[in-house]
Amino acid sequence: MTGVDMEDIGARLVDRFGPGAEGWLADVPALAARLASRWGFVVGELFESGASSVVLRCSWPDGTPAVLKLSPDGALLAKQVEMLRVFAPSGRVPAVLAADADAGAMVLEEILPGTAAEDLPPSSLPQRWGELLTALHSVAPPADWPLRLRGRFEESFARIGKRLADPAISARIGEDTWQRAIERCEELLDTQTTNVLLHGDLHLGNVLDGGASRGLIAIDPKACVGDPCFDAVDYVVGGAGYEGVEARCRLVADACGLDGDRLYAWSRVVAPMFVISFLTYGGPEQAIGELLALAS
Repeated sequence: MTGVDMEDIGARLVDRFGPGAEGWLADVPALAARLASRWGFVVGELFESGASSVVLRCSWPDGTPAVLKLSPDGALLAKQVEMLRVFAPSGRVPAVLAADADAGAMVLEEILPGTAAEDLPPSSLPQRWGELLTALHSVAPPADWPLRLRGRFEESFARIGKRLADPAISARIGEDTWQRAIERCEELLDTQTTNVLLHGDLHLGNVLDGGASRGLIAIDPKACVGDPCFDAVDYVVGGAGYEGVEARCRLVADACGLDGDRLYAWSRVVAPMFVISFLTYGGPEQAIGELLALAS
């Protein structure tokens, strides 16, 4: 891991898991070496790592390009493995090659060429997104799957709603706007008639190009059961500041075979969440203005 900004990785892990993550991170090279010896792969360079894990490229014994994902939270990683295996029949998620929850480790096939959907030609995306959703939503929800879209929104509204206390955010989003989003969400959940197994976090950064033979591949699912429109809403709201949410909604609804009115209604639910994200981490004012109007 020479030449990598390990301080940045360490800061993100400590922010997520506390100061004990520093000791865990120091043991990562040794842990990777032990797993390589056990599973027979060759460890490569550090790959893009998130807020809860360290990811390294590796070569599986048969030469398959793969990634080793390590996390201090073995239970979280075990849930990720379970969700990937549930969606495996779709052919639209990375294959799990090995996993050990006690070690906080899993090995996945590397998706190649791996270009993020947000960097693909925009004109090609609606049709490809429709094909991705058709494949993912063809997987029957396990009979005992405990996670529902309602619960996901209850958690999201509670967690994100705390940011309204920030003066920079409350100056743009009032309690009335937030409450309106909650009421719109409840109405959509109460009128839901079609339920599918959702990816649950299908934004453009969580979709990679798997090439002509694979199509778009979804990573990091947060699988829950609910309205199929939800897996298209982040892509639709991403049109703010570009062609516009309403125009993108029409394109995506047609390409994905979704109810355009419900998809647009979901975009009004998540619009204030996007505004809070843009105000917190930076986003174009043009998009913020459009989303505030959408949330009104």
